[in-house]
Amino acid sequence: MEKVLGFGGFFFRADKPLYLMRWYHDNLGIDMPPSDYDQQPWRQTAGTTIFLPFERTDTHFGGPTAPFMFNFRVRDLDAMVAQLRANGNVVTVDENEYPNGRFAQLNDPEGNPIQLWQPGGVDSP
Repeated sequence: MEKVLGFGGFFFRADKPLYLMRWYHDNLGIDMPPSDYDQQPWRQTAGTTIFLPFERTDTHFGGPTAPFMFNFRVRDLDAMVAQLRANGNVVTVDENEYPNGRFAQLNDPEGNPIQLWQPGGVDSP
């Protein structure tokens, strides 16, 4: 069976798309989309990706009104949380350490849920 290689993009609607792109760049380091073919787009570090639909009624990431949640892998969760908080973001760190790593949660300026994941155990880089 032929398989996809990974995500080539994630596209979603926003009330203020330019502002939101800048927020993701300034807070999480995601490169802005290229404005022409001579510029390079954001490149991810290879690693584990979980693709998992949830029940519509699940409350795991903000309740049934949130249609998706970003889960970003990070190298150093504590450093990323400190950076986000220094930029005025509210971040909740899960105090538990799980076999697959550590987690924190926040929302972008439009309320989209974001989970940060520092892989651990078999998922560590």
